Amino acid sequence: MVTDDYQKLKQVDDVLGRIDNQCSLMVGGFGGVGSPPTLIEAILEKGVKDLTVICNDAGFPTIGTGKLISAGRVSKLIASHIGSNPIAGKMMSEGKLEVEFSPQGTLAERIRAGGLGIGGILLDIGIDNEIVYKGKSIIHVDSKPYLLETPLTADVAIIYGKTADSYGNLIYDKSARNMNPLIAMAGHYTVAEVTDIVELGTLDEEAIITPGIFINSVVKSKGINWKWVWE
Repeated sequence: MVTDDYQKLKQVDDVLGRIDNQCSLMVGGFGGVGSPPTLIEAILEKGVKDLTVICNDAGFPTIGTGKLISAGRVSKLIASHIGSNPIAGKMMSEGKLEVEFSPQGTLAERIRAGGLGIGGILLDIGIDNEIVYKGKSIIHVDSKPYLLETPLTADVAIIYGKTADSYGNLIYDKSARNMNPLIAMAGHYTVAEVTDIVELGTLDEEAIITPGIFINSVVKSKGINWKWVWE
């Protein structure tokens, strides 16, 4: 018998109350692949603004987190690159969007550290690059310098999966897995948008990537609502 404690299935409107002006939002995806389209559209429709968004990249102008950026809803972006979204670059140049760049592997590790409760990580990546090292502490270990990279968490994390059960155990679809498992752990409240929802106990335990303990709510996806750039 499945108790209410294990029922995390929600409607999209039920979770939107967690996302308000000026909140920090972590979003799964890589160039839009693996980004939660239904949740992103709902956030746009709600009209929230001044978001701090943490994600791999700025997506494309009409794809992934790029939709939020293009609509002027994001005041700060923490990402590994923005080159695929010229609107993001223009807004940054005009002072309308603050961008904190983090090398992709470093970004992933900062998110992982946030999810695990680690106080920071020591890396030498970018230690000779002013864009990377500016404002960061340098710590020496055995006389070798390292940058102290701080952990990343967010008020809300929204991710995209292929299949979930009612407890939020998740399976991903190939490369759409990307940053999603790490981001799932780093949100104070994590919402998983999924294509398919099955009964608790029916998933192959060995196939589960994200355990439901990291997921607060599961919503059913309405499907991809953007045209991919390579179509």
